[in-house]
Amino acid sequence: MLTYVALRIGSALPVAVLVALIVFLLVRLTPGDPAAILAGENASPEQLEAIRLSLGLDLPMHRQMLDWAGGILGGDFGTSIISQIPVVTMIGQRLEPTLSLTLITFCLTVLVAIPLGVLAAWKHGTAVDRGVMVFSIIGFSVPVFVLGYTLIQIFSIQLGVLPVQGYRPIGEGLGPFLYRMVLPALTLTLAFTALIARMTRTSMLSVLGEDYIRTARAKGAAEPRVLFRHALRNAFVPIITILGNSFALLIGGVVVTETVFNLPGIGRLTVEAILARDYPVIQGVVLLMSFVYLGINLLVDIAYVAIDPRIRY
Repeated sequence: MLTYVALRIGSALPVAVLVALIVFLLVRLTPGDPAAILAGENASPEQLEAIRLSLGLDLPMHRQMLDWAGGILGGDFGTSIISQIPVVTMIGQRLEPTLSLTLITFCLTVLVAIPLGVLAAWKHGTAVDRGVMVFSIIGFSVPVFVLGYTLIQIFSIQLGVLPVQGYRPIGEGLGPFLYRMVLPALTLTLAFTALIARMTRTSMLSVLGEDYIRTARAKGAAEPRVLFRHALRNAFVPIITILGNSFALLIGGVVVTETVFNLPGIGRLTVEAILARDYPVIQGVVLLMSFVYLGINLLVDIAYVAIDPRIRY
C-alpha cells in the first residue's frame, strides 16, 4: 500500500510541473497588455514602457517563468498587478464561498444520488427506474444558469422565501450563511445528482446479476444488506471515480453559479482577473485549481486500493 502511494505521488510530480508550465505559457500568450489597462487609454508610449519595466514584463519569457516558478517554490504566487495585493491573500479572501458551496453540494449530492441510483437499479425496468432516468436526462440537459434563474424565479420572486443573491460569511452566523447558500447549493446539487445517480445505477446493474449476489439472496440475506453491503461495495470503484472528478469540477466550475447568485468566490475572482489581464492572479488561481484536481485524482487512486486490494499500480 505504501509503495503504491509513493509511486502514485512520484508519477504526479512531473504532471504538476508540466501543468505549471502550460498555465504560465497560456496566460502569457493570451492577447492583451496589462500595462495598457493600468495606464489608461491616453497613456504615452513612454508611460507604457515604464509600467512594463516596473512589472517585469520587459524581461525575456524564460526569465519571467523562472522568477515565477522560484516564487511559487517559496510560497509566493506574486502580487496582483491591479490591486497590488498578494495573490495568496486574494485567493484566501475568496476561498470560503467557493469551498462552502462545493462541500455543501458534494455532501447533498452523495446523500441523494447514490441511494437514488441504487433504488433505480433495484427497481430496474419499473416506473421508479424510468423516473430516475427522466430526472437524469433533465439534469444533463438543462444548463446550470437556466436552473439557477428558474429557482430564483420560483423561490425568491414568486414565493419570496429565499434571497435572490448575496453571501454572508459563516462567521456572521450559521443561520444567515445557510439561508443564502440554499439556492446556489440546490442548483448545483440538482445538476450533479443527475450525473452521480446515473453512474451509480449503471454500476449497480453490472454487479446485481453476479453469482455472489444470487448466493447472498439464496442464503436469506436481507435486501438492504445485499444492495448496500455486497453490491454497492463492488460497484463503488467507478462511482468513486466520478465522485472525485465531480468534486474537482465543482471547485473549478462554480463560475456560473457564483455569477448568477453574486457569490464573491474563486470563480468570480478568476473572471475579474481575466478581464483585467491580471497575470499573477490568473496564474495563481488556475495553478491552484490544477493542483487541487491532481490531488483529488491522487486520493481517488489511493481509495481504489482501499476499496479493492486486488488493484495494483
